[in-house]
Amino acid sequence: METHTLIDNGILKQHLIDPEICIRCNTCEATCPVNAITHDDNNYVVRADVCNGCMACISPCPTGSIDNWRAVPVGRAYSIEEQFSWEELPGELAPHELVATGGEPTTAAAPQPAVEAPAEPGTQVFRSAQYGATVPPWSAAHPYTNLFPPKNPTTATVVGNFNCTEAGFESETHHVVLDFGSMPFPVLEGQSIGIIPPGVDALGKPHYARQYSVASPRNGERPGYNNLALTVKRVTVDHDGNPVRGVASNYVCDLKVGDKVQVVGPFGSSFLMPNHPRSHIVMICTGTGSAPMRAMTEWRRRLRNSGKFEGGKLLLFFGARTQQELPYFGPLQSLPKDFIDINLAFSRTPGQPKRYVQDLMRERAADLLALLRDDNSHFYVCGLKGMEEGVVMALRDIAQEAGLSWETLGATLQREGRLHLETY
Repeated sequence: METHTLIDNGILKQHLIDPEICIRCNTCEATCPVNAITHDDNNYVVRADVCNGCMACISPCPTGSIDNWRAVPVGRAYSIEEQFSWEELPGELAPHELVATGGEPTTAAAPQPAVEAPAEPGTQVFRSAQYGATVPPWSAAHPYTNLFPPKNPTTATVVGNFNCTEAGFESETHHVVLDFGSMPFPVLEGQSIGIIPPGVDALGKPHYARQYSVASPRNGERPGYNNLALTVKRVTVDHDGNPVRGVASNYVCDLKVGDKVQVVGPFGSSFLMPNHPRSHIVMICTGTGSAPMRAMTEWRRRLRNSGKFEGGKLLLFFGARTQQELPYFGPLQSLPKDFIDINLAFSRTPGQPKRYVQDLMRERAADLLALLRDDNSHFYVCGLKGMEEGVVMALRDIAQEAGLSWETLGATLQREGRLHLETY
């Protein structure tokens, strides 16, 4: 597909995001290597004068809203201010409207490949996102996506909701089970869904869907049933520590058994687990980033118990502020040691030094090196965006200290769909 390039006498094929389909998950902005994507309280938009058409944002978008283009005269490229105000994409311009305007652009400069600011002397820019795969493992099951778009959600019934962190603490994470009855809603481990909170926002517009990873395996939270589980943290403060009540998270955490929920999706076609026997899975997560890891672990556990599958190694690095805030702490302790190798990091335990998942990874360097050398190994990272760089740098350092070229190895993991990054 042509991207942000000039074509035919000053006509620009401008990259746009469809506001009617977008679920505001921030995947595109987090993925874009040149910071061409930004957002306000209404829309996510693409800067026409920054985008270099690298296409890095296309595959990770869960809804396909990012894959939209309009031919416009360069001098009439849609500004980000215009895009912020949209509730739907503008139509295609008629041929007579595409007559080149000539002269210098008025609302957007002619796109040029964006160039990163030079690093300080003696430093090297490390961008972890470039190693994240956008293709699934070769043996992954086929995913179904976008069966129910935002314009046509389906309804699920709440059949379970409980706090899966230690009770009596401010930080609360809920395990919520939704049942779809006879409505087809197939999901795989690693996929996500969108929940539409009822009501309207401060501008009187219906709330957008919020995205949550599925925490249950493909045959249901209850085996053989058309249901799934979510891991949702109740949001009570913003990133700066100021009191705030997250609209969607509090709605989901307060759901009662029997309540009806509007659901869109499923989403995701690359963050999927391998199916081939003897494949090894390394799972690195924080907080609710444990949801897809729980799904993968539970599916492997069910296969093992059936006696029909001999899986490879499962290695989990799981971080939280404290033990009390770590979701599923109790159930994790009951998993057999010969089934999964669990490593827990707590960054706010009173009287103890801060420990993060990347610290545990470096302590297990010998084991991770053996897995990095094995073509059957797959690595999954899920959690807050701030963890991503430290985790990938830990993998890089483990490889390089053993004499391996990380540039070669990292590119191979990315190309073969064996290193997946899903951070927010």
